[in-house]
Amino acid sequence: MYFNDAVTLAEAIRRKEVSCREILTIHLERIEQANPEINAIVTLVADQAMDAAAVADERLAAGEDVRPLHGLPIAHKDLVPTAGIRTTYGSPIFADHVPDRDHLVVERLAAAGAITVGKTNTPEFGLGSHTFNPVFGATRNPYNQAKSAGGSSGGGTAALATGMVPLACGTDIGGSLRNPASFCNVVGLRPSPGRVPSWPDAAPWAQLPVHGPLGRTVADTALLLSAMAGPDPRSPQALEAPGASFAPPLEVDPRGLRVAWAPDLGGTIPVDAAVSDALAPAVRVFADLGCTVEEACPDLSGADEVFRVLRAWQLEMTYGPLLDRHRELLKADAVWNIEQGRALTGPDIGRAETLHAELYHRVREFFDRFDVLLAPVSQVAPFDVELTYPTSVAGVEMGDYLDWMASAYLISVTGCPALSVPAAFTPEGLPVGLQIVGPHRHDLAVLRAGHAFEQATQLGCRHPS
Repeated sequence: MYFNDAVTLAEAIRRKEVSCREILTIHLERIEQANPEINAIVTLVADQAMDAAAVADERLAAGEDVRPLHGLPIAHKDLVPTAGIRTTYGSPIFADHVPDRDHLVVERLAAAGAITVGKTNTPEFGLGSHTFNPVFGATRNPYNQAKSAGGSSGGGTAALATGMVPLACGTDIGGSLRNPASFCNVVGLRPSPGRVPSWPDAAPWAQLPVHGPLGRTVADTALLLSAMAGPDPRSPQALEAPGASFAPPLEVDPRGLRVAWAPDLGGTIPVDAAVSDALAPAVRVFADLGCTVEEACPDLSGADEVFRVLRAWQLEMTYGPLLDRHRELLKADAVWNIEQGRALTGPDIGRAETLHAELYHRVREFFDRFDVLLAPVSQVAPFDVELTYPTSVAGVEMGDYLDWMASAYLISVTGCPALSVPAAFTPEGLPVGLQIVGPHRHDLAVLRAGHAFEQATQLGCRHPS
């Protein structure tokens, strides 16, 4: 049962075919079995979760309304504050930190009936797409434990891939929902900025960081988004569309869909042959579904500069005080990035904002001609877990720990919703995801396209041994 999809489990609870406590017990047993090898869940609150499951069963027996996620176990990323549950941000500075209030996302998912079982591993402050930190160590890929699970939501995706939880949530600035989903053969959605409101938030107007859902299927991911999304007065850029509008079913006829395929994002990124070779047949699936497929990519000029400037500025604003007080406890990449933010000038930020505006309009016009854009999620297949990051891609040297993530972060700065869906396996049996990008705020269209692809391929049904 621990590999049953969340939509099926929710329906079984609704029909009283299984109790919330039974479902939780199965998943806690799976955590005990699989987590010691994978290191996905770093803080477990089993007793608290069982108490919540008992209350959920009592409400069900009393005939109370069944909420969308009623009784479903969920794990929260260790970057997201959870009241009374340790939240370390992957940093020794916060190794024993216990927040006194929940993040808005945690509030919403609890209100929707989800049961928190614990926190999932993340790199220090979520910096980088490889999940390791000095507090808990590295999360290992369920398909090959010598490989990375990706990041920064790698703990959540590894927990999903191994059946420890049916749902998980994460965050994404430069690919942190999509990259680990690709590495672990699960589904991750970077929603439109403002789709999932954030509070408390030091930079509530920022466009790069978003919260989003993770699932083993596109329908599960949509179900979770339906509970996360919707307006909230505490978030100034929260979008007005109600979350329920994203709930399954997602079935539509994909025939006639105008699909653009950008195997290297218009020549802007190197991509390893293992990824390119794996994705070529996946793209043909859309043609087989009756879509028109054309190789094309929006002009992403300036996107790299926009990402690096705005990200460094936000990192300095958020973590600059920690650099002043705890420099010796921050990893070198964090120190480098914060200092980059401090070196920025007003004209630097102004130029980035100008480039950002120009990029927005070029992408908007591109989607007048296409319904979705397909691209690699990651430029590499899962790499050695002992590496800090891949230092070369397709023979091209990477200048820093960000370079190898450009396939994801160049999409982040467009402001478009982007989905990672299981698409292929390399000859070595390592997962490769396909990135499906839609027009601004067309999150539902992206989910529907991903669902059609998923139903045609069924690659998400392949679980680790």
